Amino acid sequence: MSNDQPPSGPPPDDDPFRKRPPGDQPPPSGSPYDAAPPPPPYGPGPYGGGGPYGGADPLAGMPPLAEPGKRVLARLIDFLIISIPLYLISLPWGGAVGGSDSNGNDDNVGDIFAQTYSGHQLLWSLIGLVLYVAYDTYFTHKDGRTLGKRLLKMRVAMLNDGRVPDTGAAFLRAVVLWLPALLCCPCLWWLINIVLMFTDKPYRQGLQDKAAKTVVVTVN
Repeated sequence: MSNDQPPSGPPPDDDPFRKRPPGDQPPPSGSPYDAAPPPPPYGPGPYGGGGPYGGADPLAGMPPLAEPGKRVLARLIDFLIISIPLYLISLPWGGAVGGSDSNGNDDNVGDIFAQTYSGHQLLWSLIGLVLYVAYDTYFTHKDGRTLGKRLLKMRVAMLNDGRVPDTGAAFLRAVVLWLPALLCCPCLWWLINIVLMFTDKPYRQGLQDKAAKTVVVTVN
């Protein structure tokens, strides 16, 4: 009776972007993880180990982090993909932005700011919120790439293992990103996130990334 053990190897994985643990066979040629040098150690994180969520540095073996400028441009593309059709659809009902006061005059900037969440504007803000959250959730869960990220060769990855976010993580990320941006404090919210993408160390996480424990990386 043979004592040979069956050959070992990594289990099949349907996620082509998932980070391979140390010791696994090298990924096939053309994988986004080919020749991706591990980043320098960042020291222990607040939860122990080499990263902020424990264990070794989560970025080891993953592609490089996406450039902040490209992330901002990708987000602008995604915003336009939703906002332009939404505005055109809203035109028969007075448009999704702007409006008239009780005397029929067009709102000036101050009036628009003061009436942003009244009646007509609130309705379209809620419709926009549903569309933006659904768009982000679907594409982020599908393969980590909205249309803007696909054009600029980036994707969202779970920080702990590099896999594509599941539905829960994708939904949480979308809600944290879009809810304040559309219903609360849009200018301040975008400013905070843009600053974080440039300054957050070591993972360049926006508030939505911190909530969902994700990062944005480059792909081939």
